[in-house]
Amino acid sequence: MKVTGTEHKISDFSGDVLVVGIYEDGLSPPADQLDNLIGGSITRLRESEDITGKPNEVTTILAPSGFAVTRIYVVGLGKKEDLNQQRAYEAAATAAVALSAKKVAKAAFYLDDFWPSELMEQAIAGAASAVNGQDIYRKEKKQNPPGEIIWNGATADVLEKGIALGNAISLTRSLVNRCANDIYPATFAEEAAVVAENNDLNIEVWDKAKLTEENCGSLLAVARGSVKDPRLVIVRYNGGKKGDPPLALVGKGVTFDSGGYSLKPSDGMITMKADMAGAATVLGAIKAISSLKLPVNVVALCGLVENMVSGDSYKLGDILTSRSGKTIEVLNTDAEGRLVLADVLNVALDEKPMAIVDLATLTGACVVALGTDTAGLMTNEPDWCHEIEQAALTTGEKMWQLPMYPEFGDQVKSQIADVKNVGDGRWGGAITAAKFLEEFIDDTPWTHIDIAGPSFAEKPKPYCGGGATGFAVRTLVELARRQATR
Repeated sequence: MKVTGTEHKISDFSGDVLVVGIYEDGLSPPADQLDNLIGGSITRLRESEDITGKPNEVTTILAPSGFAVTRIYVVGLGKKEDLNQQRAYEAAATAAVALSAKKVAKAAFYLDDFWPSELMEQAIAGAASAVNGQDIYRKEKKQNPPGEIIWNGATADVLEKGIALGNAISLTRSLVNRCANDIYPATFAEEAAVVAENNDLNIEVWDKAKLTEENCGSLLAVARGSVKDPRLVIVRYNGGKKGDPPLALVGKGVTFDSGGYSLKPSDGMITMKADMAGAATVLGAIKAISSLKLPVNVVALCGLVENMVSGDSYKLGDILTSRSGKTIEVLNTDAEGRLVLADVLNVALDEKPMAIVDLATLTGACVVALGTDTAGLMTNEPDWCHEIEQAALTTGEKMWQLPMYPEFGDQVKSQIADVKNVGDGRWGGAITAAKFLEEFIDDTPWTHIDIAGPSFAEKPKPYCGGGATGFAVRTLVELARRQATR
């Protein structure tokens, strides 16, 4: 898909589809100009309330005979006073989803003439990431990226940044959407190597032998039941000053989760190809950070395993020795992500990071608490968590902090080992999981983001087909930007 910018008048565009934005409280300048050119059709549709301007509403207008385009898409932007990065991202993505439903050779976006660069970046990213869906294995695709998209008012710099961000989100979505016989620890590591080569990143891959040498007993236990050997992928971006401590991004990468001997029912297992969304998110984020050449040092660590059932699977009651030396009593083999992260977080400490963020599709309890659109934040350092909250607030990705009271930590104490991998019951399961992770980060500022809800959409949204959403890539990039200006 070719993406370019232009400063031409809307009347000068010739192609298949024009996309214009309107607000609930009025037409944008491009929509107003177009309305005059097509005889007031948009105004009449507003008066009849067939067009309202509400967020993510798309209305198709057939262009009048002799006009230079075939169709016009009018996309709602909501109230002008509420316009933010998320609204811009979603509006452009919604229009792009509509575009990709048909084969379009050439389309142009004229959302508004006066958006600042950060809104344009988000809109371009939204459109770039939304034109590809989860139908990657279908012979006949339901979504077809347009041959060319033209952005009115986008400078070369803004265009480059928006495309870089959109491509990173697309990478994350593609990895999560691909099935488990396609993406497993070794092939994920291969994809990461391609990303590193194409983006001037340093990569280090630990295979099973190296993981054994490094005493990653917790991660290796989870991997034991699978014929697919585990991997730990470490990707480094050195954009900041030499010697400055990096920001560490840690991702859970369980490429398929059967639950082990604590076996999931079939319905709960169907989407478990997506249990590596944390790893895919941090890989997408560091790709974007590198493409944007942000002046900050970042390291991304992805712990990659399959959690399967075999005669050598780890069992309930097993005692594991983690890389940190702490012992873990296993009381549920479906609480495996935290066992993987226990070792990966310890490896992250070797990087001497300024702070750590880990992302994981860790608990159904977080979805029960916060729903499917909001991630949970849990931390050992409120000031560090606040920085992440501010980054999320800027991008519009929904995150909410949960309490980390000491009594939740008491629940993961074991009578026969240092810790156990589940709490005392169902209640507060997202927090007890985070308290378990807290055992492995020493005193380093750390925030855990449980993305079990928003990382994968069971049903399509107007701005994103069903499947992987790419949630949190934009927040991590914004977080890196903020660290670069400290």
